[in-house]
Amino acid sequence: MSIKRRDLLKSGLAGLAAAGSVAAPAIANAGDKKTFRWKMTNAYPAGAPFYSTGPGSASYFCKRVEELSGGRLRIKHYAAGELIPAMEGFDAVSKGTIEMNWANSYYWAGKTFAAQYFTTVPFGMNFQGTNAWLQEGGGKELWDEVYKPFNVIGLAAGNTGVQMTGWFRKPIESVEDLKGLRMRIPGLAGKVYEQLGVSVKLLPGGEIFPALERGVIDAAEFVGPYQDRRLGLQKAAKYYYTTGWSEPSNTTECLINKDAWNSLPDDLKAIVEAVASECNLMSHVWSEAHNSEALDDLVKNFGVEVKTLPDPVVAKLKELTFKTLEEYAAKDPLVKKVHESYFAFKEKHDAWQARSEEVVMTKL
Repeated sequence: MSIKRRDLLKSGLAGLAAAGSVAAPAIANAGDKKTFRWKMTNAYPAGAPFYSTGPGSASYFCKRVEELSGGRLRIKHYAAGELIPAMEGFDAVSKGTIEMNWANSYYWAGKTFAAQYFTTVPFGMNFQGTNAWLQEGGGKELWDEVYKPFNVIGLAAGNTGVQMTGWFRKPIESVEDLKGLRMRIPGLAGKVYEQLGVSVKLLPGGEIFPALERGVIDAAEFVGPYQDRRLGLQKAAKYYYTTGWSEPSNTTECLINKDAWNSLPDDLKAIVEAVASECNLMSHVWSEAHNSEALDDLVKNFGVEVKTLPDPVVAKLKELTFKTLEEYAAKDPLVKKVHESYFAFKEKHDAWQARSEEVVMTKL
């Protein structure tokens, strides 16, 4: 029987992480002695910080699981293109060709529209709210329900926090300026932009810079200052827009084949879930620590102009976002169920934030 992640968190994830070298032998010697050798693919390229390498990344996850399991569960990580193409991880895990994939659930919107809610929702919740919904508000149970027909489960294993609106080769001063643009952007935000005349492209991270540099696309959204700078997007476009409307947070998904998951003894499941939670927190902390310096560098040393989308543009994007969400919810009972759960929780979380963090920040 799977151990719920919120129970693991309450039992003290921090203690498990800090005492890994001590706890690992006890865990490894408990119960079933069978060892497991799994494969994990990734939607992001080799060397990509946050996603492939570094704190809270896929490679960190695999290393940490092996350490805490005493080598009973070893997961070999393959970056995008090393074993399968970047965007084929969902099908490979669903079929059981591989056991795990590291990506974002909104990439699978073509399989089920509801998948997007577990990565981000435009004008939705921030890092705190999203995780609260997933762990305490029924979000994880809905994630399992949405993925049940595909024989997979998803775990939250990372979060970038709020993301930038994106890079544009020309300034955006009105809604009309969006018409005719070719833009790389995934998820629901892409469907919203399409209604304003934007030609939306879904490109993996490694293909964004060359497409923007050559003029194949006119604009691109990726993550935030640190990772965008690493891709070199500042060399292809100078206008860097914010508001975070499209991705107020962004959850990394560790996707697992359900049969493979069920084959694990409970202690190994607990380790996988605990390490996913560790990566979820660690990656967000890493993003918060590095984005400020990177943004300052982009402005001072690369001549990037950081701008905020005009209010009328944001208002139109918000109108179309909720119109689109409601249309999809009306067509699919499961989407409606997820949608209503998400926004009911958001309403309560917003009320709390308005009386807590927002008040504090205005006084500092």
